[in-house]
Amino acid sequence: MALEASIHEILQATPADVGEVAPLFDSYRQFYGKAANQEAARRFLFARLSKGEAVVYFARHQQKAVAFVQLYPAFSSVNLTRQWILNDLFVLPEARQLGYGRALVERSHRLALETQATGLVLETAVSNQAAQRLYESLGWKRDEEFYRYYLKI
Repeated sequence: MALEASIHEILQATPADVGEVAPLFDSYRQFYGKAANQEAARRFLFARLSKGEAVVYFARHQQKAVAFVQLYPAFSSVNLTRQWILNDLFVLPEARQLGYGRALVERSHRLALETQATGLVLETAVSNQAAQRLYESLGWKRDEEFYRYYLKI
């Protein structure tokens, strides 16, 4: 059953909101092939928020959390400035195409402006074309200058 579009209620999560946001975070992890583990998701989010290591915004529709975005602070040594990593964005399937993802990315942009950051960075799966269309429609540009490397530990 699809939700009807409405005014987007975007809230900044606190540790007290973890119980509401953790099911979304767990669904996001499952979207990327991880096993369901809502308790581990809850502990992870609680740690990030209680230590001030992340900023999480979430969207509600009729008192139900339907989408979230998680951002981590970063810094550019070359530019001597703050940046934000838009690390996680997820919208429940029944709430997609209603503007929640767009509203959360726009709220992330406002956070960057409010904190005088010089940019936002993100990565998404090559196969996630819906997310790529959203980001590009909001002015994001795919990096063609740098390669991303990863060392698994």
